[in-house]
Amino acid sequence: MDPPAGGGSSSGGDASSASPAAAVSRWGFALSQRYQYLLDKSTPHVLQRWIAFAFVAMIYIIRVYFLQGFYIVSYALGIYILNLLIGFLSPRVDPEFQELSSDGPTLPIRGSDEFRPFVRRLPEFKFWYSITKAFCIAFVMTFFSIFDVPVFWPILLFYWVVLFTLTMKRQIQHMIKHRYVPFSFGKQRYDGKRAASAESTSLPPRD
Repeated sequence: MDPPAGGGSSSGGDASSASPAAAVSRWGFALSQRYQYLLDKSTPHVLQRWIAFAFVAMIYIIRVYFLQGFYIVSYALGIYILNLLIGFLSPRVDPEFQELSSDGPTLPIRGSDEFRPFVRRLPEFKFWYSITKAFCIAFVMTFFSIFDVPVFWPILLFYWVVLFTLTMKRQIQHMIKHRYVPFSFGKQRYDGKRAASAESTSLPPRD
């Protein structure tokens, strides 16, 4: 039997309708790959990344200043930044829970302890990426008047300063209690020359 007359046109219509969707899918996948490639390339360039963040943050601050609005957006952004900062300053594993288990590396608490690098709960790159993306989203939100809720901004600023002070005080007390510093300044570093000289001095003199 001959196939229905409309069969060819139906399959052709399906192919034509699937072709744009496939093209968009391929374009989106290529774009995401390119974006991820640029992120991977920027990972070792710490200073340049933070300079770019400072530029983005400055643009947002200038826009909010001239608009004289969107204080709720800025307040939410500040709360989110504070949450990211706590993750950046905190160890990946809380020492209080680490004391209950002997598994995994522990933070050194004495000068004679073996040096172990500080492992953050929120790595530096993720901290930078999250805070930069937050400023970009907040900047886009300033173009929509629905987010411009009228509010007395000094109250929000005062509340954020109080929240920041209390949160940082608790974080500093946690650092003092468990004797760790979330930065690499002043920490011991391996020095090949020093290790070689120490090894040579420890050898007994030859006859």
